[in-house]
Amino acid sequence: MSTTEPQDPLLGAADIRELAAALNVRPTKQRGQNFVIDANTVRRIVRTAEVTGDDNVVEVGPGLGSLTLALLDAARHVTAVEIDDVLAAALPATIAARLPAKKDAFDLVNIDAMQVTELPGPPPTALVANLPYNVAVPVLLHMLDTFPTIERTLVMVQAEVADRLAARPGNKVYGVPSVKANWYADVKRAGSIGRNVFWPAPNVDSGLVSLVRRTEPVATTATKAEVFAVVDAAFAQRRKTLRAALAGWAGSAQAAEEALVAAGVSPQARGEALTVEEFARIAEARQQ
Repeated sequence: MSTTEPQDPLLGAADIRELAAALNVRPTKQRGQNFVIDANTVRRIVRTAEVTGDDNVVEVGPGLGSLTLALLDAARHVTAVEIDDVLAAALPATIAARLPAKKDAFDLVNIDAMQVTELPGPPPTALVANLPYNVAVPVLLHMLDTFPTIERTLVMVQAEVADRLAARPGNKVYGVPSVKANWYADVKRAGSIGRNVFWPAPNVDSGLVSLVRRTEPVATTATKAEVFAVVDAAFAQRRKTLRAALAGWAGSAQAAEEALVAAGVSPQARGEALTVEEFARIAEARQQ
């Protein structure tokens, strides 16, 4: 009696091109689409994200379903958010054909991720996604802000963006994304991804970024909006001292200096040297 190996439910390069041809889909730069065509890469992403059978995962930009299938294979439930009408319409059939046992553990939202305010299914515990390069940071911050039940995040983004998100104070690429991501989570680089696992191959390498939500939020009486206003002002003129850079935010250079001194921050410092907690103290000082 002969036995056959079970079919691998994950998509390979030939599967991706066959699906795309059937749908008459070409990845577009406008939407930052680069489809993963290597099953080992999506397995690695799921493994690095530490997805378990207890997780309810939200995925942004599932595309043709490469990562979606790997996530469904490991998680309890997956909700995918896809802006592209053609891709969104095709994805449930791909799930049903390749992973029929999990098709009821899958939900789909056909919408721009920046417009998402609620999701079907159980509250998400993890966000795992190959984010479109052109909107990666705003989408990431929006999802973390909108869904506080997301405890762990692993996103694949352009390597340069990964470096910025994970940068520490004093690093030359430390900036607005670094500070704002740190408001929500502890952030670190979690690996690199080469260009040849994508179709089409991008002109840049990609990086994995891990974000674990803070167990305790930043201790401050200032609101997130107030803190982020300081961050935006500080980095809008990042070459200037904070006394000068925050003059518009505070009303004058003198008022900025008073807020900085009250917060225990040198008026001669620059934004790239400050932690998110220090930005919060500046926002607080302005309230007084």
